[in-house]
Amino acid sequence: MEIRPPFLLILLTFMLSYTPTISSLSANISPIKSPSASSPVLPSTIDPNQLKALNSLNIPTIKDPCSQSSIHNSTLCDSGKPFRHLVSLRLINCSDNLRISTNVLEYLSTLQELEFLNCPIPLVHFPAKLISNLRSFSCINSLKNLPGVWLRRFENLTDLTVLGVKVNARGPRIVLRNMKKLRSVRISHTNLTGYLPKKWNLNITHIDLSGNHLKGKVPSSLKLLVDLEFLNLSSNKLSGEIPTSVGNLLSLRNVSFASNSLRGSIPNSISDIPGLVHLDLSSNQFNGTIPKFISEMKELKYLNLENNNFNGVLPFNGSFIKRLAVFKVGGNSNLCYNHSMISSKLKLGISRCDKNGLPVLPPPYHSESHISVSVDVACPSPAPAHEGWHWESKIILVTTVGLSSIVFVLIFLVLLSKWCK
Repeated sequence: MEIRPPFLLILLTFMLSYTPTISSLSANISPIKSPSASSPVLPSTIDPNQLKALNSLNIPTIKDPCSQSSIHNSTLCDSGKPFRHLVSLRLINCSDNLRISTNVLEYLSTLQELEFLNCPIPLVHFPAKLISNLRSFSCINSLKNLPGVWLRRFENLTDLTVLGVKVNARGPRIVLRNMKKLRSVRISHTNLTGYLPKKWNLNITHIDLSGNHLKGKVPSSLKLLVDLEFLNLSSNKLSGEIPTSVGNLLSLRNVSFASNSLRGSIPNSISDIPGLVHLDLSSNQFNGTIPKFISEMKELKYLNLENNNFNGVLPFNGSFIKRLAVFKVGGNSNLCYNHSMISSKLKLGISRCDKNGLPVLPPPYHSESHISVSVDVACPSPAPAHEGWHWESKIILVTTVGLSSIVFVLIFLVLLSKWCK
């Protein structure tokens, strides 16, 4: 008995017509509908006057502003009775026509934290009670120009952030001199001029005055700030040398003097800072040799020394460089590395040394020439997949089984035809 090809073709066509396809399965699968999230609107527990104030600021009050559970809330309240009161308010992406009256701020005088983010509205007069109660004030790309005398009224602040707003003041001292409780200050990219203050609140932990037009020397009085953890003075017009007293800042973890006109050598006292993680001295006029003690700083993860006038032999080996998350040293034309200690595969942006410790060739430096290794402090787990992914998996499985069945039948038919012959 012989099975002719037309019979095989008919049989194969019949089987394919019943093979489930992705499109047909997808059409029959209805998505799982989430349960209704609607809930009855509860009466507000907030002070009625503050509720009116929020309405005037275009903040939704359909739900009780004091009971919303989202971490992205713009409001936080106390637990007062019979009415709760706002203690924190964040205004984000305000409309251009928003106007805040003094009366509205009077109603909001219980606030302890106030943040403006992307709110380019006109400057408004703050009532004395609100100024007295505020502990944290943040103004980011908001309120247009800020006079220094306006800012210095916030005497009870522990946290001040002004970013991307022009500050009209002759130096940070005009703004900060009355803030005796300040713990963290960030006045960055504000066109602030003048000199660095010589006196600070001794309990301050964070100072960021980057991206301004500050000039003069780094004051040695910084040594008194024994609790200071973060110091960013980058992108200013500072000159002179780093004071040796910087070694007294034993709590310091992150320091940047980048993009100034500082000169001299790296002070040995930096080795006295046990927990220093981030050191950025790039784009200055530092000279001399790079001290070897840097390689003995066990907590150091970020080191940027590029675009200076360092010379001599780089005192680091390959294992130290690989231990760093970021290492940049290019742009130092008289600096070279010992090829017996560092592999040429590490593109450092500097030449290797000859037997006399001098660069063999002009350094192959480019702005991107540096070692930069990403270090994940915490590796987050992948985001959970959507429910549709599980259906797609089933569809793929069914399709695979169907195709496998076709292959099996074809093999069987071939064997059967041979047997019939």
